[in-house]
Amino acid sequence: MAGPPVTLIPLGGTREIGKNMTVVEYGDDIVVIDAGVAFPDEELLGIDLVIPNIDYLLENRERVRGIVLTHGHEDHIGALPYVLPQLNVPIYGTKLTIGLVKKKLEEHHLERQAKLNVVTPGGRPIKLGSIAVEWIRTNHSIPDGSALAIHTPAGIIIHSGDFKIDPTPIDGRRTDVSRLSALGEKGVLALFCDATNAEVPGYTPSEKVVGETFDQVFETAPARILVATFASNIHRIQQAIDTAVCYGRKVAIAGRSMRENVAVAEELGFLKIPKGTLVELDELNRIPDEKAVLLTTGSQGEPMAALTRMANNDHRQVQIRPGDTVIISATPIPGNESLVGRTIDNLFRLGAEVIYKEVARVHVSGHASQEEIKFMINMVRPAYLIPFHGEYRHLAAFLKIAEELGYSRDRVLIPEIGDRIEVARGQGAICGRVPSGPVFIDGLGIGDVGHIVLRDRVSLANNGVLVVVVVMDKQRGKFLSGPDIITRGFVYVRESEALLEQAKKQAMVVLKEIEEKNITEWSVIKVKIQEALGAYFDAVTGRRPNILPIIIEV
Repeated sequence: MAGPPVTLIPLGGTREIGKNMTVVEYGDDIVVIDAGVAFPDEELLGIDLVIPNIDYLLENRERVRGIVLTHGHEDHIGALPYVLPQLNVPIYGTKLTIGLVKKKLEEHHLERQAKLNVVTPGGRPIKLGSIAVEWIRTNHSIPDGSALAIHTPAGIIIHSGDFKIDPTPIDGRRTDVSRLSALGEKGVLALFCDATNAEVPGYTPSEKVVGETFDQVFETAPARILVATFASNIHRIQQAIDTAVCYGRKVAIAGRSMRENVAVAEELGFLKIPKGTLVELDELNRIPDEKAVLLTTGSQGEPMAALTRMANNDHRQVQIRPGDTVIISATPIPGNESLVGRTIDNLFRLGAEVIYKEVARVHVSGHASQEEIKFMINMVRPAYLIPFHGEYRHLAAFLKIAEELGYSRDRVLIPEIGDRIEVARGQGAICGRVPSGPVFIDGLGIGDVGHIVLRDRVSLANNGVLVVVVVMDKQRGKFLSGPDIITRGFVYVRESEALLEQAKKQAMVVLKEIEEKNITEWSVIKVKIQEALGAYFDAVTGRRPNILPIIIEV
């Protein structure tokens, strides 16, 4: 007799890229896969980070047995400092992943209360109630990444993590194809599969391709070489260091996240740096240019990142000089294209030679392309497929891949965030929803900025603000002074004195009418001022600023 199904709930990471979090629920036990952040787009003004809504987990906190991590990228571990104070459960991950988590928690003064556990890919599964979790080695753009095999009484769920099939990984640790195949032989109920590159035909090139380009650039560069990449791309950093050593160059590091990740990775044995290779940033100017390499953050054009400040001639320790060679070893995250383009332009203006993805193979993806996705599916042979880590176009491309492999539409489940997926032998469907959605991090505030506040921020940014201040004797219903007008982001005051003076006159007409009608309710007075000035500015300028009347009672 068939038992109850296993429930799978994506709280993030589907129909979007970022803030990955998936709930696996069976009986009285819940295991959470990953706890990531997303970075704000241009519409989320003032927002620092976006994390998943965990209300469902908080409602069921006594059933949550732990958080299991696939790898150490921010979109998979970045939400932990915000989740743990509310849900302090054990965290499990591979050595480098936990090392990066520990460093992150130290920044938030949470390391002492966290229950961190290091696991080994290929080791025995970790028992979490009725659910057992097994880590299986895969390749990605950060070392120590894993797929997860979730063993439940209803069947095996495999979560691919972010992966690609790299035949020549930098650290020699290949994807554990034999274990994945063995699980496929045993029978897999469902596969959560990385769909990021589902639109891309063929295979994703090996990371070693980038090393070959580095070698060509280092061989001919006449002066200093600056390499900008993701701070978490330890394999890319290793290749840059190896090439620098090969050509007798010293290496300095710029950018806090780069320095921290290099320190953690070297301490844990994931980076091999020959003694005497690294020098302090201040020493860079004392080294002959042809013997100097700088590893730096800023490959995404982030305004405060080291490379961006260098390109703006605003870095305290490093100035770009004619003859420098700058390698931007990354591809722009969607939305960052203009920032990266501006940085490249500024570097060229300063006389640097800039090498980026359009002119040389200085970056390869860490995600599987179409043929590798097919390879994963054919290895695992799941009853049901659930694509994740992709916007809808990626999920639609994934569906076509599945259909090519003989999967019918009802066996490819494409959930929205918050959907409850129930799968068991012979059945799988989306059945209901749980509380879900984005939670915005703004400074120290968690979730205190919602869509109404964001709408106001967009309106202020687009239209500016105009404040009208009046002083009122409420008992007599008379205005004693004002209106005074203060404006920001609407017009330049010194060039618009006539406009604002006329606006004052319009406001005084309204105030006189209010006095005559003996209106003393603040809400009515404010609305009348807003309507009159709004109509005036619309007629004269074609713009409507946000008008904020302030009434001071005496």
